[in-house]
Amino acid sequence: MKTKGYKYELRLYIAGKTAKSQTALANLNKYCEEYLEGEYKIEVIDLLVQPQLAEGDQIFAVPTLVRKVPEPIRKIIGDLSNEEKVLVGLNIRPANINL
Repeated sequence: MKTKGYKYELRLYIAGKTAKSQTALANLNKYCEEYLEGEYKIEVIDLLVQPQLAEGDQIFAVPTLVRKVPEPIRKIIGDLSNEEKVLVGLNIRPANINL
């Protein structure tokens, strides 16, 4: 069986169905559909169900988005409402540097 290789593999750590967690997931889905259509995979980890998985990615706050692929691994903490910060953090958009 052949598996699809995704350009972006993202993992969103949440803690239950809080408003902040739902906002983070909705924002992530929106950005991925808009900028990474067909090139991404999102895995949602609820730490209330699987708390042992927090240790592997060293999660200290939720929600936290972890970009697993492409490397290097990057983390973004919060509800992902700042689109510019998320796109720069995922390396979808280069940082706007004013010199």
